[in-house]
Amino acid sequence: MFRIAHISDLHIPPLPPVPLKQLVGKRLIGQFSWFHKWKSEHRQVVLDALLAHLQEIKPDHICITGDITFTTLPAEVDKAADWFSRLGEAQRISLIPGNHDAYVAGALDYAEQKWSRWMRDDEGQTGFPYLHRRGPVDIIGLSSAVATPPGISLGRIGQPQLEKTETLLNRLSADSRPSLLLVHHAPQDGAAKPRRALADRKELQAVLKRTPVDLVLHGHLHYPVQAELEGPDDTIPVLGAASASAIGGRKSVAHYHLLEVETQGGQTQITVQHYHFDPIAGIFSLTRTQTL
Repeated sequence: MFRIAHISDLHIPPLPPVPLKQLVGKRLIGQFSWFHKWKSEHRQVVLDALLAHLQEIKPDHICITGDITFTTLPAEVDKAADWFSRLGEAQRISLIPGNHDAYVAGALDYAEQKWSRWMRDDEGQTGFPYLHRRGPVDIIGLSSAVATPPGISLGRIGQPQLEKTETLLNRLSADSRPSLLLVHHAPQDGAAKPRRALADRKELQAVLKRTPVDLVLHGHLHYPVQAELEGPDDTIPVLGAASASAIGGRKSVAHYHLLEVETQGGQTQITVQHYHFDPIAGIFSLTRTQTL
């Protein structure tokens, strides 16, 4: 059995002080949104409880599906890197960025540089898609993070990345190992309004219909969600995690998935345990178990 924790949308609180020269444009709007809407929702006490919980149960691997920061300030990016380091060795983490990690044009460059140790492929190369082969599982990381105007949080993978993903999945199919695909924005239809959706989800769906994976993991929506995509022979399950730092005042309380991947006789079974934060007890507790 190989156990993988899937967490998302940390928006690591609290937001650090912002130099006045950086309080322009979208970041100024983001600061207003944080202090008037999200500061009370994303709590450090929740992330502290999650870190303690993960250090206690010691999953074999951790997948983080984006939106680690809120406005991608360098101080936020640095703070996130410190948090990842506390989770464990870099080999135990697969990370992809979200739209908040590309909050303004050029901001993602610094984040990708600072977080590169968790996003390099197994050959030490950077860029997307990447491949992490961990235990019996192949983990493919995509980036849908693009800078957008205020009020827009859509994602886009882009044709070059989609073509590389299909080539990679075709190569991996010969090994018959269970595979997980990480993407920040939900890849299924109807998950979000157009201004918050994955703009080229149809193109990704077409790739997965030709070259399937065993499971797709995403974030972005801030509540747990389950869906399916069409594969060549069967459906592909899709799981979205809620925000890992949310106290539950606006959307779902903090939540993450613990996946137990078992392979035997060429067959793969994935058991999903849902953990939610209990604001009264101040801990993460198991609330539901299902088998895919």
